[in-house]
Amino acid sequence: MEERKWEELNMDCLANVFQKVGMLSLLFDVPFVCKSWYKASINPMCWQHLVFPDINPSDMGRQIPVRLLIQSTSVVKLVVNRSSGCATTLALPKHCSEQALEYAAKKCPALKILVLHDFIPHESSILIPKLISKWKNLEVLSLRWSYNIADIIPQIGFHCKKFVQLNAPNSIIGKDEASAMVTFVPNIRHLFLKGSGIKQENLVMILQGCKELLSLDVRDCIGFKDDDAEILQLASHIPAFVCEGSRILIPQLTD
Repeated sequence: MEERKWEELNMDCLANVFQKVGMLSLLFDVPFVCKSWYKASINPMCWQHLVFPDINPSDMGRQIPVRLLIQSTSVVKLVVNRSSGCATTLALPKHCSEQALEYAAKKCPALKILVLHDFIPHESSILIPKLISKWKNLEVLSLRWSYNIADIIPQIGFHCKKFVQLNAPNSIIGKDEASAMVTFVPNIRHLFLKGSGIKQENLVMILQGCKELLSLDVRDCIGFKDDDAEILQLASHIPAFVCEGSRILIPQLTD
């Protein structure tokens, strides 16, 4: 039986394969193999999951200029345009500019998952609450820093009726943040706050107000004890609740 060549595969089949190779290969390798691969590489199907990589200078033999290129506003716009409005996942690069963030909000109306890096400039981060209304299908938000959680959550409650998951490790969850969660997203299903600063009373507020939680990760937090009886009782109905390593204060170093 004669073997088929890769370049002879149906365009949709090629696109289905290429969407799994990662953004770097899709930008710098696949398009240069042959004409059919180039055509497949610009199919919007390849660009539904826009995950900008955290690049090390030695990745794939490429040097620092490539790392800078992948973070540039022009490349963010190029990648977003390739999706033709079909992107459902967006993980923005480090140092994402205000212009790039606004452009992505405008051009990715079908977004379901948004991941924001901890190195996004302050000017860009304060825009996020204003842009949430663009993503009405948003289901999952991952923040690698505190950002403006108390300002973001109300906007999610107003505009994102399918929202189910917030990932905000290493954040500060004060009274305002906890109150925003129970007021505006009481039906949230998954909450990841590992390594955050959260007082016992604020965690109790969340547990009492967000009764549909299926998973809650508050491991290694500062502000409550992992054997707190009230917290364990309130969380007893949550199928996946973990709080190991949480404590009131940071332990003192000993000689």
